[in-house]
Amino acid sequence: MVGSSHEALHRIFHHDSELIGRTFQTLGLELPTPDTVSVISGDVTEIRPLERRIDTLLRCETVDGEAYLVLVEAQRGCDPDKPFSWMYYLAYLADRYKLPVLLLVVCQDKRVAKWASQPFKHGVGAWAALTLRALVVGPHNVPAVVDEEVASRDVLLTVFSVLTHANNAEIDAILRALVSALKTLDDEEKAFDLAELTLVGLEDTPAGAIWRQMMAMDTSFYRSSFSRQLRAEGRAEGLAEGSAEGRSDAVLRVLDKRGVVLSEEQRARVAGCIDLDQLDAWLDRAVTATRASEVFDAD
Repeated sequence: MVGSSHEALHRIFHHDSELIGRTFQTLGLELPTPDTVSVISGDVTEIRPLERRIDTLLRCETVDGEAYLVLVEAQRGCDPDKPFSWMYYLAYLADRYKLPVLLLVVCQDKRVAKWASQPFKHGVGAWAALTLRALVVGPHNVPAVVDEEVASRDVLLTVFSVLTHANNAEIDAILRALVSALKTLDDEEKAFDLAELTLVGLEDTPAGAIWRQMMAMDTSFYRSSFSRQLRAEGRAEGLAEGSAEGRSDAVLRVLDKRGVVLSEEQRARVAGCIDLDQLDAWLDRAVTATRASEVFDAD
């Protein structure tokens, strides 16, 4: 299982070989539609002391025998050094594989997407020896899937919509559409994996807290570590107490992710709380809190 939201943003393309083509179509891009897609090594290291690794590298082949590479990079901030790495990756891959290379940058933030969309020029004076242009996907051009019927037709694209719209005001509706879509899947393992991928991809965002609540309240097809615990406790102690346990766990997980230090007394207070309204209030404060006092003093 992937271990960070950065990983989830690019590794989603590992789950379905057709997703990259559907992404091109969704954005209305006139690019060759791949017939087969395979994940290949993203290791572009040449000198051992300086290791370089691409997030995800895909080889796409069309029915006409045309082949090209798609270099997928997850970008969560505006990094002035990153374009130089991308220039290196593109030059290295073009030389190694002798194939056209497309740089696809995935973002969760419109500001970062705007930055990554600009042409990065490198040269002396007015002479640009190199000009880098990335295809950028994010909340500015990936549709926010809120219709449950649309979501059920393409579950993986709905997951991608959730990951790229993590900071969207409509995220509640997108997550509800995803819940409905996941329940339509015949493959239970795939539903589990996509639910977990979504959880990791949203990580410490407010949307992540909402998704944890949804997982805690409806554990019928999820198997995250705390969902398994909730199912066992729910059978033994009843649905209401199971929901409280799930929400208290969500509060503690969000605070831990944000680096908020709790005393043993505060941690026990959250873990032992069965008041759902109180837990919801703590969870709302936890997603923006920087100190424990910001969560508990209002009570």
